[in-house]
Amino acid sequence: MGVGEVRVYLSSWIGVVVTMAAINIILEGSVAAASTRHVVGGATNWTIPSATTFYSDWSSSQTFAVGDTLVFNFPTGIHNVIPVPKSGYDGCSSKQQLGTTMANGPATVTISSPGIHYYICGIGSHCSFGQKLAITVASSSTSSPTAASSPSPTAGSGGAPNSPAGPTSPGAAEAGPSTSASSLLRCRFSFTVVAFLFAVIVLI
Repeated sequence: MGVGEVRVYLSSWIGVVVTMAAINIILEGSVAAASTRHVVGGATNWTIPSATTFYSDWSSSQTFAVGDTLVFNFPTGIHNVIPVPKSGYDGCSSKQQLGTTMANGPATVTISSPGIHYYICGIGSHCSFGQKLAITVASSSTSSPTAASSPSPTAGSGGAPNSPAGPTSPGAAEAGPSTSASSLLRCRFSFTVVAFLFAVIVLI
């Protein structure tokens, strides 16, 4: 093999490597942009709200999609997060909760399916004072914001007790699979394999 041929092979290899790197960067950016991180309640975080409609109003201003994450910021021991069915949301009951109680704050939930999802605080009468969340999850991230179900009136909604303030404590996070992110990762893997096979063919 002459010097000229070696240079041609090296140039081809460098071109393939650069192409693979560019594809990986593009796909990594796509995966990062595929999901949204929602801090529940915004700056108010997860606490007893000043109005019983606070979290319903916050939810209606958001667009939720499969693969997004919900971040519940709260001091450990003061509040918790319990996923419940609609009956549990309406009646502020955790008797039929749909998952593990998240007692350590902050708690993170990855949305794994479309539809309406319900969460309440199971501490004392916090839920009755409005510390509960209903979100409507679209099947596509391109859907427009949809208002979640409004909280139903519950007993004991006369006035909310003061919620102790404090720094958010680190805690365990719950996460589920991200459908859109997984698809993009599979695409990234396929592109990498194709580029590798191309490089092998060029060098043979």
